[in-house]
Amino acid sequence: MSGLPVVHVITDDAVLSSPSFLAQAGAVLAALGPRGALHLRGHHTSARLLYDIAVALAPRAKRAGALFVVNDRVDIALAVGAEGVQVGERSFRVEDVHRVAPGLRVGESLHSIEPTSADWVIAGHVFDTPSHADEHPRGVEFVRAVAERAGVPVIAVGGVKVSDVEALQRAGAYGVAIIRGIWYAADSAQAARDYLYFFP
Repeated sequence: MSGLPVVHVITDDAVLSSPSFLAQAGAVLAALGPRGALHLRGHHTSARLLYDIAVALAPRAKRAGALFVVNDRVDIALAVGAEGVQVGERSFRVEDVHRVAPGLRVGESLHSIEPTSADWVIAGHVFDTPSHADEHPRGVEFVRAVAERAGVPVIAVGGVKVSDVEALQRAGAYGVAIIRGIWYAADSAQAARDYLYFFP
C-alpha cells in the first residue's frame, strides 16, 4: 500500500515500564521518520496506562511523520487519533475494525498462511526470539509463502537482526518489525537507522 512504512518498531510491557521510554521512543521516531511505524503494544499493561502513553506518543509520531499504530485497542487508537491499529487472534477481526472505524489503517498479525482484507500483515515469528522461546521459528520460507498468498505488504517479525533484512527482502518481505533489536540496543536511534539502511 502506498506510504506504508518499512520498519515497524513494536513495544512490549518491559519496554513500556522503563522510566526513559518516552525519551527513547522520541529518538527512535525521529530516526525513523516517514519510513517508520511505532506500534504501541502491552498485553499486560492497563488500558489506562496504555491510553496515557498513547496520548504522549501520538504527537511525537506526528512530528516525525511516522505511522502510529495501537495494537488490539481500537478504542485507544480512536481516542488519541492514531492512524492505524494492529489486530490478531486476541483482538478485533479486520472486518470489525473496518466497520466500526473505517478511517483506520489495519494491520493483521498472521501465524498461518491465509488471505486477508487487512492493509498489511505482520508475519512470524521468523527466527528464534525470547518472546516465543517455547515455539519453533517459522523461518524465511514462511515469509515467502505468506507474501505469495496474502495479497498485501508483508512485514516480517520475530528475532529479526539487521543481517537478516536482505534475505527477508528476497523472500518477499516489504519490511521488518523489531522489538529487541531496537529497544534493547545500546543506541536505539542508531539501530533504527541501521535497519532503514537496507530499504530505498
